[in-house]
Amino acid sequence: MRRPLLLGVLLAGVTLAGAAPMAPISAARVAPTPTTIFALGGVTVALRPDTQTLARLSPKAEPAFSFVPTTRETERSGDGYNHIGDLNVRLRTPGGAWRDFASAHRRAPIRPLAATRGTLAAADMTATMGAGFPLTVVRRWTDERGALGLRFTLTNRGTAPVEIGALGMPMVFDNIITDRSLDEAHAQASFVDPYIGRDAGYLQVTRLNGRGPALLVLPARGTPLEAYVPLKNPGEAGDGAIFTDRSPRGQTSEGFYDWTVHSAGYVEREWKNAGTQWNTPTSRTIAPGQTVEIGVRLVLSPSIRAIEPTLIANARPVAVGIPGYVVPTDQVAQLFLKAPSALAGVESEPAGALTATRAGDTKGWTRLNVAARGFGPARLTLRYADGERQTVSYYITKPLDRTMADLGRFSTTRQWYEGKGDRFGRTPSILTWDNEAKKIVDVEPRVWIAGMSDEGGGGSWVAATMKQLDNPAPDEIAKLERLIDGTVVGNLQVKDGPHAGAVKKSLFYYAPAKFPDAYKGFPADAWKSWTSWNEKDAGDLGRAYNYPHVAIGHWVLYRTARNHPGLVTRHDWRWYLDHAYRTTVAMMRDAPHYTEFGLMEGDVFLDILKDLQREGLTAEATEMERLMKKRADHWRTLKYPFGSEMAWDSTGQPEVYAWMRYFDYAPQADVTREVILGYDPTIPSWGYNGNARRYWDFLYGGKYPRIERQIHHYGSALNAVPLFDSFRRDPNDLHLLRVAYGGMMGGITNIAEDGASSAAFHAWPDMMKWDPYSGDYGMGFYGHAIAAGSYLVDDPTFGWIGFGGAVTRARDAVTITPADGARARLFVAPVGQWITLEAGKIRSATYTPATRRITLALDPATATTPAARLFVEATTGGAAYQPGTGRAERGGWTIPLPGTATEVVLAPR
Repeated sequence: MRRPLLLGVLLAGVTLAGAAPMAPISAARVAPTPTTIFALGGVTVALRPDTQTLARLSPKAEPAFSFVPTTRETERSGDGYNHIGDLNVRLRTPGGAWRDFASAHRRAPIRPLAATRGTLAAADMTATMGAGFPLTVVRRWTDERGALGLRFTLTNRGTAPVEIGALGMPMVFDNIITDRSLDEAHAQASFVDPYIGRDAGYLQVTRLNGRGPALLVLPARGTPLEAYVPLKNPGEAGDGAIFTDRSPRGQTSEGFYDWTVHSAGYVEREWKNAGTQWNTPTSRTIAPGQTVEIGVRLVLSPSIRAIEPTLIANARPVAVGIPGYVVPTDQVAQLFLKAPSALAGVESEPAGALTATRAGDTKGWTRLNVAARGFGPARLTLRYADGERQTVSYYITKPLDRTMADLGRFSTTRQWYEGKGDRFGRTPSILTWDNEAKKIVDVEPRVWIAGMSDEGGGGSWVAATMKQLDNPAPDEIAKLERLIDGTVVGNLQVKDGPHAGAVKKSLFYYAPAKFPDAYKGFPADAWKSWTSWNEKDAGDLGRAYNYPHVAIGHWVLYRTARNHPGLVTRHDWRWYLDHAYRTTVAMMRDAPHYTEFGLMEGDVFLDILKDLQREGLTAEATEMERLMKKRADHWRTLKYPFGSEMAWDSTGQPEVYAWMRYFDYAPQADVTREVILGYDPTIPSWGYNGNARRYWDFLYGGKYPRIERQIHHYGSALNAVPLFDSFRRDPNDLHLLRVAYGGMMGGITNIAEDGASSAAFHAWPDMMKWDPYSGDYGMGFYGHAIAAGSYLVDDPTFGWIGFGGAVTRARDAVTITPADGARARLFVAPVGQWITLEAGKIRSATYTPATRRITLALDPATATTPAARLFVEATTGGAAYQPGTGRAERGGWTIPLPGTATEVVLAPR
C-alpha cells in the first residue's frame, strides 16, 4: 500500500515511523570542505579533518555526485551519526557481561598517525570508542591497486583474553530521499543491497537511475559479511543501545546498516526470538598481545550488469544460480562457480536439504547440480582450498503445481468468510489471514486490512482469483463467482447510477456509535489514528489503486468463461469483460488523481484492452485506449515517468513500462527498465535475488508494523513482468532474465506449506520470519501468475539452460519440460518466439536448431479444457511461427485436444 508519510499511533504502543516527525533536510547544504582529499583510480575521495571518516566518494566523471551523504555532512557531523570509517564492537572478558563500544556514539578526538607507503591516512581511534575499551584500534585508509581500502587493526594490550561477539563497520551511503524531488533523488541517491555470503559477501551500491558506475564494497581477508545489521534510531533500539544512528528513518530514508563480521553477541539479546540467520553467528577471542585486522575495499563497477565481471576481476568468488535460488523439490537447479581457489567441499544446512553434485566445467566455470528436499530456507556452504567459505541461501518449495493448489484451497476455505451476520457487507468474501493466530482478520484498526480493499485488504481475494488464470478449479471458481456477485458488485463496487463501476476504499470502517460491539480485541487507543477510517472515508471512490483489484476479479472470470466451458455459470464471458471495462472507465472518471501514477497490477488494463480488441468490441476498445493514452502521454513528458503518492516507490514502474511499450514510447520504456535494475538485484540469495526494494509496507499490511527491509513484498513479482518483456526483446541480456526469474519465484516463497500466504519476510536479523498477515500478498501473486513461464536459452557461457523447466539434449534437438506452475507460456530464445496458451498445458517442447522448428506436446483434453488456445508472438523481429493445425480465431489458434497428448509443430511461415 502506498501512503503519504503520516506519523501517529498505529496500534497501541506502536508508532508508524518513529516518535517524532522528520526534521526537514536541505539537499542543497554542503559541509565545509574537508582538508584531506585524494584522487584514487576513478574516484575522488575526501575525509573529514576531525574524524577522518569518509565525507565524499565521487566518480571522477561525475564530481557532483557522491555515493555517501556528502550534502548532509553539516547536519550529520555530531555525536550519534555514523560514517564509513566508524566501528561498533560488542565484547566481554572472561566471566564478564557483554559491553558495547561505538566510535560514533560520543566522539572524542582521534590521534592521527604518520601515513606509511600505501597508506593515505591513518589514526589511532581508541579514544573515541568509549571509556573502558580494552583494545586499541588503528584505522588506515589505503591505496589498494587503485581502489580505496579501509583497514581496522585491533590489538589486545591487556592481560586477559577478550571475546568479540559483535564487530560491525557502518556502511553509510546516500539512500536519503528526504527533501529531494523524484528527479533529484534519481540523480543523487543510491541504494544498497547485500550479499550476506560470508567470505564471498559484498555490498552493491547502485544509483536510483540505474546508470553506472556502481560501487562494490568487497571484504579483505578475514572480514566475512556474516550479517547485515540495521543501525536503528535511538528511540527504536531501546534504552542504552548505542549501535544506532540519529538520521531519521522513514519512508524517505531506510537508514543504514553495519557490515557485521561477528554476530554471536546479538543472539542472547536482540536476536533471541529470531528465526534462522543467513549465516551461523560467530564470535572471536583475541588473546593478550594478539592483533586482528579487518577491512574492506571500495571498487567501481562500470555498470550494474558488469558487477559480476568486476567481482571476478578482483579475485572474488562468484556464484550464478540458474534459474535462481528458489528450488521446487521436483526440479534440479544449476549453480555455476568461478573462484580464484579450487572448490574443496560443499555442505548443506540443514543436512540433506540440498544435494550439490559436480556436473563438469564450462568455460572456466564449475557447474553443480542442486537438488532439494524438505521445505523452507536452506544454505549451501562452499569451502575453497584457500580456507575461505562462501554461503549461498536457497529456499525449498513444493512442486509448483502443488503450491498453486495449496494457495487456491487455503484461500477459498480457511480464508472464506460467510454466514457471520456481518454488518459491513463482507459476506461472502476472502479476508486477510493471521497465520500466527490461525484465524481470519475481520477486525483491525487499520480498517482496510479487514475491509477487502486497498492492498492490505484486497490481497487475499486477488491471490485466490489469480490462481484461477492458469489453474482453474470448479469449486474455487464457484466461490469466486459468488464473491463477485454477492460482495463486490453492489457493495465494494458501485453497481449502477452515475458512479457505476467505482470502487470503495474499504468495506470495514470505524463507527462505534453505530456498531458499539464490533471492535473488540484492540484497546481503545488503537482506534484513534488516521488508519481507522469512518464510514464516509471508507466509502471514498477516489483511490485509483483499488480499481485494478476489482478489474482483476472480472477479467479472470472472463478468461475462464471464454476458455473453459462450463466452469463459469452465473454470467457469460461478455458480462465479465464488460464489468472489467466498466471498472477501468470508472477509475478514470471517479479516481483521476492517482491515475497520474503507475498502479500496482495496472498491467491488467492492457490485457483488458487487448481482449476487447480481440473480441471485436471496437467502441469499448477505442474509448479505453483513449483513456490510457492520456496517462501515457503525461508520463512521456517526465524524465522519470513513475511517480507515486510516496516520495519514491517501486510499484508504478511495471504499468508505466507496459503502456510505454504499447504506445511505442521506447525511450521512456528503456529508462523504466534501467531504473528497475537499480533497485532489483541479482544476488546469490533467495531473499535478495530479484527482490524489488521495499521497506515501509509492513506499516500498512503487516501484523508487525515497522520500517524494515522487506523480502519479496509484492514489488518483486510485479517488477519481474517488465524485465521478462525486456529479455524477450533482447535475449542476449541474460541479466534481465535472471533478475526477473528471481523476482517471480521469490513471490512463491511467501506461500507456506499449508497454502497460507504472507505479505513479506522480515529481513532484519532480530526477526527473520514471515509476517503472519497475508496482507497485500495477492498483488505480488498477480505478477507471478501473469509472468509464470519457461525459458529455453542457449547462453554463450553456460550453454543450453532452462528457466522453469528441465533441459535435455539429443544430437540434433533440445527439449525443455516445463514445471513452472502454469505450463502455459514458453519462450524459445534462439528464435525469439513467445508461445502462450490461454487454455491447455505444455507437456514439453523440442527445438531443432537445424530447422529452427519448435514441436509442442500438449496435455490431453479435460472436461473443462476441450481445446487449447494458442498464441505466438515474434519478439525479436521477423514473423511469428504458426501451427500446422487448428483454427485461426481472435488473434490466435483454437486446437482441439484429443484424449491423448497432442503434438503441434510451430515453424516459420
